[in-house]
Amino acid sequence: MKLDKKMVIWLLKIAFGSSVFSLGFNLFLAPHDLNAGGLSGLAMIFVKLAGFGSIGMVTLLMNLPLFALGGIKIGKKFFFGSLVGMIVNSLSLDLLAKLPGVAIDPLLAAMYGGILCGLGLGVVFAAGASTGGSDIIVRLLKMRWQNVPIGTINMIFDLTVATLTGIAFGNISNALYSGAALFITGQVIDAVVYRFDYSKVALIISQEHEKIAKAIFEELDRGATFLHGQGSYSHNDVTVVLTAVKKQQLADLKRLVVEIDPDAFIIVQEAHQVLGDGFSRYSKDAL
Repeated sequence: MKLDKKMVIWLLKIAFGSSVFSLGFNLFLAPHDLNAGGLSGLAMIFVKLAGFGSIGMVTLLMNLPLFALGGIKIGKKFFFGSLVGMIVNSLSLDLLAKLPGVAIDPLLAAMYGGILCGLGLGVVFAAGASTGGSDIIVRLLKMRWQNVPIGTINMIFDLTVATLTGIAFGNISNALYSGAALFITGQVIDAVVYRFDYSKVALIISQEHEKIAKAIFEELDRGATFLHGQGSYSHNDVTVVLTAVKKQQLADLKRLVVEIDPDAFIIVQEAHQVLGDGFSRYSKDAL
């Protein structure tokens, strides 16, 4: 793989995300015997039960057999990026373990730890890589269940680890707090991974549909489609303007529609993903 500016930025994103995950884990979760699932969570349980080793080193050893599977199934770029993520994650888990944990209520620790861990993993996932281990399994499962958000898959997979945490530490509260951390982690992962794809779809019913469609094109640089329908009460023919815009364009869209036709009927819906000109392009490797 050629090491150019684009590649360096890509590697820095992976390293940054892996480090943020380790920071959240060591500052908030580990000091309260909580975890964010995955192999780091299993490593934490192993170290607790075995009484020796470090979380970073055990995580590294557990990752090795899974990397062969990930490289074969997902591809060279994912393998290389995940290798970087795994190494940085393992090293930073041990290096940042020297930081003093934040002495706060366990629920707050689960919340802030989940936010940081989710942010870190989201950055790594969005870069098309992983931190190894269970992330590889989650990515493979995502290829199988493409309609399920990757954060949701990650959360479901890690619930088992949360349960094992409660058993290993002999405290059901640990499992419950870890479950809260996992839920928050999954939500933040989805927010980060799909942040650029959250768009809005608007259905606009107006007699001034031609002017509205023209304004959308000229002012917002977005296309529009006419849908032909009929009013259920009047049975009059109506033309509906269908358009997709970026989230930050919604206010401008509503403004220009109302300026043209104050009586226009506007329906706005969330669009999880919009593929096409001006938006994202389809990729078989997309999350």
